[in-house]
Amino acid sequence: MIRIAAALLSLLVFHGTAHAQAYPSRSVKIVVPFGVGGPADIYGRFLGAKLSEAMGQPFVIENRPGAGAVIGSDAAAKSAPDGYTLLMMSNTHTVNESLIPKKPYDLMKDLAPINGVNYSDLLMVLNPAVPASNLKEFIALAKAKPKDLNYASSGPGTPYHMAGELFKFMAGLDIVHVPYKGSDGARVGILGGQVQMMIDAITTMAPNVRAGKVKAMGTTGKTRSTVLPDVPTIAEAGVPGYETGIWLGLMAPTGTPRPVLERLNVEIAKVLNGSDVKETWGKQGAAPMSMSIEQFDKFLRDDITKWASVVKATGMKVE
Repeated sequence: MIRIAAALLSLLVFHGTAHAQAYPSRSVKIVVPFGVGGPADIYGRFLGAKLSEAMGQPFVIENRPGAGAVIGSDAAAKSAPDGYTLLMMSNTHTVNESLIPKKPYDLMKDLAPINGVNYSDLLMVLNPAVPASNLKEFIALAKAKPKDLNYASSGPGTPYHMAGELFKFMAGLDIVHVPYKGSDGARVGILGGQVQMMIDAITTMAPNVRAGKVKAMGTTGKTRSTVLPDVPTIAEAGVPGYETGIWLGLMAPTGTPRPVLERLNVEIAKVLNGSDVKETWGKQGAAPMSMSIEQFDKFLRDDITKWASVVKATGMKVE
């Protein structure tokens, strides 16, 4: 019996190894549940191109935005668990576990962690027409005109929405949230003056600051960003203790073979640990965030708990 059990175990190990070595045998789809032009789309395409080179099959991006990332995420979660449909996700997903509890999927039950991708600070900006030159002036303006000012986000539960609501809560302001269907639309809104304020990823908004198209009020990290070193953090500019950011990761439908998840984890880690990636992303304000499958699983669960407490404390609701 012992010999039979050992033989069966060896067969399973061999089968799993062979499965991983054979994968992928055709193109892989990465569902990005956000619009074109945002961090998830930009870094998803970058990672897809690198994985295509390393693994010999196309990794194709499919943008499926809508409903605070729920539409595309649900489609990915309900896909065949064979490694040929992946989900590019962010802290939007960990927020939605408490902000949108009646979703058609459960993040940690219906999707399996693969690896993190990167982390970056956010950046608060104002349209140039807003009569405030720094954060304290903007806070004074907002307090003097409750409900008159608004801010853009890429949709409910997204890092930009949560950063805005956290700012309102900690600064004691009443600013109206204007959710767009994607971050590209929100940027058009702030640049065109349809909205007065936005908290966006520093990787995508910094060029607009340098071009004078928006006014920078503060970054959201613990320390100043090397991308815009002259811009103070929001914490030092007027809201002590304020801190948040945006991170990206990759998941697959639950039931995807473990050897496939491990192969993807290893290949992603190789990309993220490359010196060219660290240097290029560093100039953009993004830091690679590679970890083991187990570490990423814990990271996700901890982030869900963190944002659940914020949602409860602030009374945030989906419009």
